[in-house]
Amino acid sequence: MGVGWFAAIIIGGLAGWLAGKLMDMRFGIFMNIIIGIVGAVLANAIFDSANIHVAGGWLGYLVQGFVGSCILLFVAKLVRR
Repeated sequence: MGVGWFAAIIIGGLAGWLAGKLMDMRFGIFMNIIIGIVGAVLANAIFDSANIHVAGGWLGYLVQGFVGSCILLFVAKLVRR
């Protein structure tokens, strides 16, 4: 079951927003969506290479987006210093 584009934008935005709250970095809604979607792609690649399987559907996409977004924001904090 794939996630449609509209759902990917909504879920990616939510994942980016949640990660921004956790990492104490605030961006606008557009950047949250971008960070969430890119984070999901990043986490998907990391999880696949480590042979870790996450639940499918929107929940799996949200978890992957959240984890990947946290990784991206952590790297951004390191670069900002």
